[in-house]
Amino acid sequence: MPMWETSAGRPAGGDDRALTTPAKADAPAVIVLNGGSSSGKSSLAVALQEALPEPWLRLGVDTLIGALPPAMTDGGLGIGFGDNGEVGLGAEFTRLESAWMRGVAAIAQADVPVIVEDGFLSGPMAQERWRSALGPLPVLWVGVRCDAEVAAERERVRGDRAVGMARRQAETVHRGIAYDLEVDTTHATPAQAAAIVVAAVRDRGMDAVDG
Repeated sequence: MPMWETSAGRPAGGDDRALTTPAKADAPAVIVLNGGSSSGKSSLAVALQEALPEPWLRLGVDTLIGALPPAMTDGGLGIGFGDNGEVGLGAEFTRLESAWMRGVAAIAQADVPVIVEDGFLSGPMAQERWRSALGPLPVLWVGVRCDAEVAAERERVRGDRAVGMARRQAETVHRGIAYDLEVDTTHATPAQAAAIVVAAVRDRGMDAVDG
């Protein structure tokens, strides 16, 4: 499987996987990394922070979950985790997440670029919620893929995720999502994957990256 491919707004997961070149656009103020649990989003985000000369903040859905009251992490109206890796999202969690998304947008609007780590559990609806929150901000949408078996082994080694989450999310979070590019961390190192994303950022005209 190739390390990366671009999709230029084409939904992921279809049969047409030919490489295409994204259209030129403004330099991104936000990089959204979407991938399943243990796909390597956090390692990639850290590698991007190291590779991009301008300071980028790294914010992920785990940041939001860690800020929740403990009572909201046991299911119900909050977020819940099943024994087989299922994740349930309640109405109150969705409300708080929407506010958090708008907060991320406010940071980017204040000229502080942001790398977002997320897993689109609700598919295209999740991407549309981010589009609504980010508004006119220029965004680079990056799919972070990893073979399900490799992700499951990472999950076992890290030991801080419900068993089965990585395998369950490996493909589902990508269905119907439109990306500017994708990276595959099955064999690529974080630095290798980051170099691909940095090249796309540079191609979008980010003058903070040395050319």
